[in-house]
Amino acid sequence: MDQLLNQEEREFAQHMRDFYRTEIPEAIRYKVATGQEMGKDDLVTTQRILNKHGYAVPNWPVEWGGQDWTPVQRHIWLEEMQLACVPQPLAFNASMVGPVIAAFGSQEIKERFLPATANIDIWWSQGFSEPDAGSDLASLKTSAVRKGDVYIVNGQKTWTTLGQYGDWIFMLVRTDPTVKKQAGISFLLIDMTTPGVTVRPIELIDGSVEVNEVFFDNVEVPVENLVGEENKGWTYAKFLLGNERTGIARIGTSKVNLARAKAYAAMTRTSRGTLLDDPMFSARLTKLEARLTALEFTQLRILSTQVAGNDQPDPRSSVLKLHGSQLQQDITELLVDVLGPQGLDFIEAPATADGFTDLPTASVDAIRDYFNYRKVTIYGGSSEVQRGIISKAILGL
Repeated sequence: MDQLLNQEEREFAQHMRDFYRTEIPEAIRYKVATGQEMGKDDLVTTQRILNKHGYAVPNWPVEWGGQDWTPVQRHIWLEEMQLACVPQPLAFNASMVGPVIAAFGSQEIKERFLPATANIDIWWSQGFSEPDAGSDLASLKTSAVRKGDVYIVNGQKTWTTLGQYGDWIFMLVRTDPTVKKQAGISFLLIDMTTPGVTVRPIELIDGSVEVNEVFFDNVEVPVENLVGEENKGWTYAKFLLGNERTGIARIGTSKVNLARAKAYAAMTRTSRGTLLDDPMFSARLTKLEARLTALEFTQLRILSTQVAGNDQPDPRSSVLKLHGSQLQQDITELLVDVLGPQGLDFIEAPATADGFTDLPTASVDAIRDYFNYRKVTIYGGSSEVQRGIISKAILGL
C-alpha cells in the first residue's frame, strides 16, 4: 500500500504501525493473530488505550475525541490496525451510535453519552433487525407510544450482536404507524437494565453465543432519550449504515487471513512439494490476491475524492461492502480447504504456538469462521440490497 501514498501519508502509516505494535499488549494481538476469541476485557482494554491516545474514534468531530484527518489517513489508521492484529474499537460505539449522536443528538445527549461511548464506559448494542424486518428493515414493528414524558416500547429485536454485554441499546422504533413505513420510525436510546427488557442468547454452531434476541414488554423510556426528531429515525439509520459500510470491507483483516492461508499452504506437503507448488491452488490464491489488491485500489480511489469532514453517506461504499464481504467469505473457504481435516479441531484445540510469528499446530478458527462469515453478505445491508443501491444511486438505473 505504501507505494500508493505520498510521503506524509507514508510517515503517518509508519507512526500508526509503530504505535499499534508497542502500545497494544502483545497477548491481545496474539489472540487475534491466531484466531482465538476475544473476551470483553480484551476489547475494553484495547479501546481504552486507543481512546487515551486519541485513536479510538477519529471519525467523530474533534470536540468529541475525533481527529482532523483526511479520509486516506482514516483508511491508514484502520488498515494498519487490522494488519497489526489489533481489535478494532467496538463498532456499535465508534462507527454506529456515536456518529449518529454527534450529528443529530441534542447538546445534552452529546455530553451525556459521547465521552462514555468513546471510552467504552457504555457498551452499546444495536436494536435494528426484527424477525420480519431484516434486509427490509423499514418493515419493523417494535412500537414506541408516547405517554406524557415517556415512550412505552413493545416488540422484539433479533441478531443483537454481543447483546449479552450491552449496557444500553440504540433502537429503531415505530412511533407513527399511520404513515408510509420509512416515515414513522424514530431513533431511541434504552438502558438495558430497564424493567421489561429481556435478553435471550442464540447459540451458534460452535456452541458460542454471539447474537441474541431482545424483548421489550411495556418498557418505559424517557422522552429525552430520543435522538434528533421524532419520526426522522430512518434518515439517521441510513446515515449510520453509510458509516458502517465504509470500513466494512475489512481489507487489512483479509490481508492477514490470506497470509495465514498462504503460510499454512507452504507447510502442507503434497506430491509436488507443498500446496503452493500445486498450479490449481496457486491460481486460486493468485486470483484472491488480485481481487484484494483491486478492492484496495478502489477504496483508495473513493477516499481520494472524498472531502474530510463530509459526513454524508457515500453510495460507493456499497461497492466496497459488496466485494469486500464476498472476499472475506472466499478467504475463509480457502483456509478450510488448506487445513482439511486439521480444521475440525476448531472447537477444542487451543493455539499452542510460543512465539507471535509462529503458526499454531491447528487452526482454531478455520471452520468456525467459515460458518460465521456466512453473515457478512447479510449484515450492514445484504448483497442484494447493495446491488440495488449501486444500480440506483451510482448507475442511475
